[in-house]
Amino acid sequence: MTLAEKLLLELNDWRPAGRDTLAIEHAGSVATITADRNNELGTLAWEIALERPAPDGATLRGWAESIAARSSGLLERLRMLEVDDGRSEAILRSDRPTEKAESLAYYEVRLFGTSRATVHRYRADRAGGGKREQVAFALTHEVLAKLIDDIAA
Repeated sequence: MTLAEKLLLELNDWRPAGRDTLAIEHAGSVATITADRNNELGTLAWEIALERPAPDGATLRGWAESIAARSSGLLERLRMLEVDDGRSEAILRSDRPTEKAESLAYYEVRLFGTSRATVHRYRADRAGGGKREQVAFALTHEVLAKLIDDIAA
């Protein structure tokens, strides 16, 4: 059983009362889902996080590139935006944000070294006022499990 398969089983029965966190462990990796709601089909997520053992020979840039190449289940594809080797962090964002009225919505994946990742969704003014706010985002369980697999690999 993979981490994603174990996550799918746990999501079937998890019903958070308001914002709550579910942590799933498997083979040294931990997927953490912070969500406002979850039902039999999907999750309204606030944050998705993954911690994994750093693979031998892995590089931050290589991990970021592989996530961008594999991630296809989200509303927008991800692209590598920045790799800061000095801080050991990388940022991936939606390649084309979703346009809604006066705002843009996009995913952001942050990598910390080669072992920790977080996923958030943000909304920002189309006018580019510089202010963005984190927002909850809906994913089916299958898309959520695929995302965990895409990041963990």
